[in-house]
Amino acid sequence: MPRHSENRVLPYSPQQIYDLVADVARYPEFLPWTAAARIRSRRAVPDRGAGAEVMKADLVISFKVFREKFGSRVVLLPEAQRIETDYLDGPFKYLHSHWQMAPDAGGCRVEFEVDFEFRNAVLQKIIGVVFDEAMRRVVSAFEKRAKQLYG
Repeated sequence: MPRHSENRVLPYSPQQIYDLVADVARYPEFLPWTAAARIRSRRAVPDRGAGAEVMKADLVISFKVFREKFGSRVVLLPEAQRIETDYLDGPFKYLHSHWQMAPDAGGCRVEFEVDFEFRNAVLQKIIGVVFDEAMRRVVSAFEKRAKQLYG
């Protein structure tokens, strides 16, 4: 249902942005509405490239009276500079997202796309009203974090 995509050029290397997005455990330090993060498991998936991993992670999202935990399967593909996320459990019907980093004359071109639907129709309607702005704030939070970490 709600789908959002962003493309930005940031003055950092693709590896720096990849490392930032892949560090799910640190999301509560800078990501809006993220109250907690926990890595359930990590395992190598060598058939997807050198250094590739699958991580199962839980995030707790808190916004006003809404507080929900959801689990995701995160595929880390360092050779491709790509991170793919799929929903495991929680309040969604489905959730898919990806980050793609690529070199650019200005530093790094970053593509972010997310598509999801909540199980609860009322919650879906509420989120639908503010969805695009919320996703812009999330991407901006990563951009601000990159500036803090990498100058």
